[in-house]
Amino acid sequence: MEVSLSGHYGYRRIMRTVLPSIAMVLVTSVYSIVDGFFVSNYAGKSGFAAVSLMWPAMMLLSSLGLMVGTGGAALVAKIKGEGYPEKANRVFSMLVQFALLSGLVMGLLMALLARPLALLLGADEGMLAECVLYTRLCMLGMPGFVLQMAFQSFYMAGERPQLGTLMAVVGGVVNIVLDAALVWQLEMGVAGAAVATAASQLVAGFYPLYYFSSRRNRSSLRLVRTRWMGVYIRKACSNGLSEYVGNIAMSVVSIVYNLQLMHYLGEDGVAAYGIIMYLAFIFAALLIGYNLGLTPVIGYHYGAGDLAEQRSLVRKSLVLLGVMGLGVTAIAQLLAGPLAHLFVGYDAALTALTTRAIRIYMLCFLLAGWNMFVSALFTGLNNGVVSAVASFARALVFELGAVIALPGLVGIDGIWWAVDLAEVLTLLLCAWLLWRFAPQLVRRHTK
Repeated sequence: MEVSLSGHYGYRRIMRTVLPSIAMVLVTSVYSIVDGFFVSNYAGKSGFAAVSLMWPAMMLLSSLGLMVGTGGAALVAKIKGEGYPEKANRVFSMLVQFALLSGLVMGLLMALLARPLALLLGADEGMLAECVLYTRLCMLGMPGFVLQMAFQSFYMAGERPQLGTLMAVVGGVVNIVLDAALVWQLEMGVAGAAVATAASQLVAGFYPLYYFSSRRNRSSLRLVRTRWMGVYIRKACSNGLSEYVGNIAMSVVSIVYNLQLMHYLGEDGVAAYGIIMYLAFIFAALLIGYNLGLTPVIGYHYGAGDLAEQRSLVRKSLVLLGVMGLGVTAIAQLLAGPLAHLFVGYDAALTALTTRAIRIYMLCFLLAGWNMFVSALFTGLNNGVVSAVASFARALVFELGAVIALPGLVGIDGIWWAVDLAEVLTLLLCAWLLWRFAPQLVRRHTK
């Protein structure tokens, strides 16, 4: 499927444009769950604990790629919209080089510091060796992981989003096949899981380097010789800061959720929250994919100065994301029981707890799509600071504050209601941010 950033976007064209990005994120979320299945069932509890402990730190490192890619794609699309395709290629090439170098440096540092990092994160002597082994082997793939995260947005800026879907599928298949072979059949434990993960990241991260520089390239972007321009690196990073803040916030908030749940509900609460996170990751993939696909389109029309099309994209997105939010919430309410039973059907009390928790927590998707879109919108408008404010407030202020305060005020259910309250407060903030910093998109007669 070929797409173009220019021209008018109706509802049907918007959905055709974002579907490959949605599929890409969905595939990634599903194979992550399958990966966890192999490690948990065939590497043992200690191995699974080691992976669970170290993986968030690796995600924080790879999120630099997401920051460069999301912010850089909006910047490159804006330059294309301004009518400078060759300049767009040079900036794109420089940002890819920056992402690759960052992945190499961070991978080396984390491999060297694996042992003290594992101790800092709470590893005990029984799992320390597996934490260090898993981390060091995974770091072989870190350059590819950073590139993979960066290219997720550049596919759309290059008007070839279907390539992102293809690479997500290929990377997922490589990971799952190697998990089955190394962890299950050869019983290599966490070492096998790490090798499978690193291999999938190298394939998904480095193939785009070949594609965007080869004669087979049919996208509107190409890797070319370029010099480093610090102003554009800073602009891309500041523009994509909200995505990096969001990933940091997710890790911090998850830690606090688990601490609160251990205090109020013990291991059952932590288990229920783990299931919710798996499900929320899949549901959120719809919204994340939508924003990844549409942000470069917004950036292009912003660069082209097409205010009417920008307004149209905002209006239609609010409608589409509202419908998606209703659909996801309805599915969660209807399937809460069966989904809880699928994971913990062996424990009736835990199944009941998880079912109730899912139904309360997933109400957040009624508003989450709009809030996430406003952050992505400002990224597309190349206003990374406002985008970061929306992302930071949503997680590190509102949700973190709510999960700490609500249980003491309304009881145990306050833990599950925290995210819903956070989305309500974020919606009010986002409405103000739109009115204050993008009045041309929401006020009909703004000059």
